Amino acid sequence: MSGSLPNLRHLSILCTVVRLGSVTAAARAAHLSQPAVSQAIAAVERNFGTLLFARTGWGMAPTEAGRVCAARIERVLARITQALRESVAGSPVSGIPQYAITAGQLEALFRVVEAGGFGRAARVRGMTRATLHRAAKQLERAIGAPLFEATSHGMRPTREALRLAIQVHLALGELGQARAEITALAGAERGETAIGAMPLARSRIIPEAVLRFCARHPQHRISILDGPYESMLEFLRQGRADVLIGATRGATPADVVQEPLFEDPLALIVRARHPLIALTGGGRCAPSAEALMQFPWIVPRPGSPLRGHFDRLFRDATATPPSAPIECNSLVAARELLLASERVMLLSAQQAHHELAAGELVALPHPAGWVVREIGLTVRRGWRPTAAQGELLEIIRTVARSSCAR
Repeated sequence: MSGSLPNLRHLSILCTVVRLGSVTAAARAAHLSQPAVSQAIAAVERNFGTLLFARTGWGMAPTEAGRVCAARIERVLARITQALRESVAGSPVSGIPQYAITAGQLEALFRVVEAGGFGRAARVRGMTRATLHRAAKQLERAIGAPLFEATSHGMRPTREALRLAIQVHLALGELGQARAEITALAGAERGETAIGAMPLARSRIIPEAVLRFCARHPQHRISILDGPYESMLEFLRQGRADVLIGATRGATPADVVQEPLFEDPLALIVRARHPLIALTGGGRCAPSAEALMQFPWIVPRPGSPLRGHFDRLFRDATATPPSAPIECNSLVAARELLLASERVMLLSAQQAHHELAAGELVALPHPAGWVVREIGLTVRRGWRPTAAQGELLEIIRTVARSSCAR
């Protein structure tokens, strides 16, 4: 994550000026001098690289960039304040307005957690270990709880430290969105979006959607992340991914929201000239559970929606599942296994569409008929995309609907 967390007091003052409409009123409310408020505003404007207020005879009116910036900053301050209040029960911290916490302390915590230690963080940031230790100790005293504990492997962050670090990361992401929105106002949108992509999304939806989007926003940086669902979900919750696309889950954490995109039909995938093809009239009929038990299988790892469908396939037929299946979540590896053996795999036909079109693999009907899994997108609850990110989501929805219709 690029960028630094600006002075929290300055951010709060900016929001006060926007709310009250003048430096004088903001100075009274914050118990500061008018020059101090003006200096704070100037510091935030330097940080964002643009004028955020129009000075008039009637007061301070936020520019369009100022309104965008203030809306994001309000979310940043609310996020950090809530995180501090929740960090420890009975904490003396009552919120950002008391300025018991500084941006430098919070960012030092985040950088140490992100780097995996004080030494690594010091090297990456070009700082001394003593500076980072001092900031961590000051933060511990301010919130009244330990943030690092000594172990045989060195100093490790506590649960409270991890929680705070995640919120700082999300706050930095919010500020990055503010900068992207401000540059977009000047006609030079340069935001960034990280997409966590599950297998079907990687092979069908994301490539087409990203190419369409990049044709309209060539300066917007797109990162496509892959890995197990559990890792992608944590990336999303921590702000390392902005959206996750793939098979939806029945239960999700309270801080994420799933949106269905389409229903993805499942089929039995085998190599061309597999014995099951002849047993099913050239693939026109669904094979019986008894026939399926005669062949070795490739199955997804436990816990995935597709593995649940595999388990139900034999349970509903009151048949014994094949023994010793190969567990594999990699479509590349599964493809080679299927082509080189008589193994069977329950899979989305869309995921194997290239191999099916080439005649390398064949899709046989599911014994239970029309069986689908839901494909959707997942975002953090309360996440507010930029205009460009919102456009990307709309393109993803369009491509997903089109993919479903093919």
